[in-house]
Parts: sequence; C-alpha cells; structure tokens
Amino acid sequence: MIVIDAASPTPPYEQLRVQLASQIQDRSLAVGTRLPTVRRLAADLGLAVNTVARAYRELEEAGLIETRGRAGSFVSAAGEHALEQAHRAARDYAAVVTSLGINPTEAIRIVAAALGQASMP
Repeated sequence: MIVIDAASPTPPYEQLRVQLASQIQDRSLAVGTRLPTVRRLAADLGLAVNTVARAYRELEEAGLIETRGRAGSFVSAAGEHALEQAHRAARDYAAVVTSLGINPTEAIRIVAAALGQASMP
C-alpha cells in the first residue's frame, strides 16, 4: 500500500518512488507484476499525473521497472540484478573497511555521507 504524506517535506513523487522501490526490492512486488497506469495511480493517490509519471520514469531509469508501451509498466527483472549488485558492492566495501581497521559505526557514517544522509548513525 502506498501512502503519500502531504505534510512531509519530501516531494510526493519521491515518496512514491521510494515506496515502490522498497516494495520491489523486498519482493512485495514480484518481477513481472503489472503496475497501475499512471492515470489510475494518480487518481487513487490524489496526485497529479505528472507526479506519478516522474516517479515511474525514475524507477525505469534505475532499472526497477520497464514500460512496454500501451501494455503498461511492469516490475523488471533488472531490479533484482541491481539489488544483487548492491549486495555485492556492500560485501566488497565491508571487506575493504575491515582490512583498513575502520570500525562498523564509522564505515556506516562514510556510506551515509556518500549517500547525502549525514543524519544516519
């Protein structure tokens, strides 16, 4: 279920993108699942069509969904590949920071800063 918080400082398209990406990555939305049309999801969530279209576009650029013209948008198998790549990169990073003697808390701070989320522990 997608919930958009109108009072949030995070733009609606980003809230939608993050929630859909999370559902794809945790496999709540399986590969091949057809997503609602942009117009239908916009109407269901009370959003502008362009807002939903932007979220879908960014998900497609990330390889998490694919659009098949009039057939609609579907969860992409490439999304699983992207997740596997992220896990592999995390394992590699963990090996490097361990070999350098960097403690886990500092290693997480480094990642948070790289992601632009310095508020993480």
